[in-house]
Amino acid sequence: MKRSAVLLSVVAILGASTLAQAQMSKSNENNQVPIYSMNLISRTTPAVKYEHRSGSTKIDFQGSALMPSAAGEAKVESKRGAMEIEAEFSGLNKPTSFGTEYLTYVLWAISPEGRSVNVGEVLVGDNHRSKVDVTTDLQTFALIVTAEPYYAVRRPSNVVIIENVIRPDTKGTTEAVDAKYELIDKGGYIPTGYHFDPVVLNSKLPLEFFEARNAVRIAQSAGADSYASESYQKAVAQMKHADDMATMKHSDRKSLISASREVVQTADDSREIAMKRLDADRINSDKDREAGKLANARASTKSEMQARMDAEASAAEANRRRGEADKATAEAQRGQQNAEAESDRNRSVAIDANQITAEAQQAQRNAEAESERNRLAAANAGQQLTQAVRDREELRAKLLQQFNVIFATRDTARGLIVNLSDVLFDTGKSTLRPEAREKLAKISGIVLAYPDLRLAIEGNTDSVGSDSMNQALSEQRAGSVRDYLAKENIPSASMTSRGFGKTQPVASNDTAEGRQQNRRVELVVSGEVIGTIVGVVSENLPMAPR
Repeated sequence: MKRSAVLLSVVAILGASTLAQAQMSKSNENNQVPIYSMNLISRTTPAVKYEHRSGSTKIDFQGSALMPSAAGEAKVESKRGAMEIEAEFSGLNKPTSFGTEYLTYVLWAISPEGRSVNVGEVLVGDNHRSKVDVTTDLQTFALIVTAEPYYAVRRPSNVVIIENVIRPDTKGTTEAVDAKYELIDKGGYIPTGYHFDPVVLNSKLPLEFFEARNAVRIAQSAGADSYASESYQKAVAQMKHADDMATMKHSDRKSLISASREVVQTADDSREIAMKRLDADRINSDKDREAGKLANARASTKSEMQARMDAEASAAEANRRRGEADKATAEAQRGQQNAEAESDRNRSVAIDANQITAEAQQAQRNAEAESERNRLAAANAGQQLTQAVRDREELRAKLLQQFNVIFATRDTARGLIVNLSDVLFDTGKSTLRPEAREKLAKISGIVLAYPDLRLAIEGNTDSVGSDSMNQALSEQRAGSVRDYLAKENIPSASMTSRGFGKTQPVASNDTAEGRQQNRRVELVVSGEVIGTIVGVVSENLPMAPR
């Protein structure tokens, strides 16, 4: 990685980094690690597939809304297995205008899959201009420039000041590919509620020295002193050595730059380690919490099933009692008729006949009262059944909302269909990406709370490639999702997986957008607990009106 010469106008006051570290230690004197929250946003920039060994070609650069005065031009040429980029920029303002944590600019190469590669630092020279000569091993890529706190960052911030613009004479594919990638939101390097004083630059010292101070402070703000203490303490020691060199009257500028760059690398490594360990702690905490939810859900499901069976038994018993009451009413009526006939035959014993008639009438009233009680019992049992159906509907709606937060989900007669789109895999691959595994872990946390749910995993591809290749790829992708969910404790007996290749498109394969929609894995969630069983239309089960 080559770097251009630096000429940066700065305020001439030197503040020792040891003072900044003391201030950070004071803010954490209660040994509380700040909560680090990195908000990611997406952006799309045109990318070009450059021709291999076809000579050089040129692209232009245009300033973003954050710096409309910026512009530039680059020559791109394939050499010895790498793409060489010679870029020149103009109209650049100081990066500190975007915030105190931003000290420099970085040039990024972005692949069509969204992978960002830090290819070099862009330093502002005379007349707000800069030149940079770098290489990248990517063949298809977009170029952007962002403001950063130091040169060794691993993911671009969303302070995008320049993007490449494809010229009519640019050699490459005739149709540009849109590279969609993630950016760190402004302020994302500093956790919420965390504060440190802005870096005050001194023109007598190299910019790398101040980037090193920034890197150490950002590493501590991310919790590196607690979660990556060995690497962080090494960075602090290296920073102290750089401080000592900076205060020497006749210090060697090149040695100070070298020492400062070493600090930046060590500090950024400690920050990255801390972030990974914080993520691991968060995932473990989520798993413990989901395990508790699973236990509660199992108990709740068992109670609901028992209540439903009790309601059905109560309804059957009420129907039986109502039948017996109707039979008793009929018998009472026959008894009354017999009594009346007997009264006609025995007028001489009218008192006895009247008594018999009164008893028969009382028996009829008793039977009618019993019938009414049984009718009310049957109505109550019906209400309990209706409530059970309503509970299934509410659970179905709740699951639809929860799944929609993670992936697009729709409600169908087959069940809830979760569209796991093609972002789960690299092109032509069936290995899950890290971000895909994280989202599937969230899906499993929801499913584990309801043991009666059933999952049908269905893989689909676009029309690119042969039928056999697409069929095999769709089966492999569906199998990868099934195997990962099994590792997340989803019972294998409750899951099926199947590949359909390119036979079930949901959009036209004639456009890139349609092909992207067709490359998908769909998760069909069903079960009697939500009123649907895989392969059975829900009309066979009692459902509350929608």
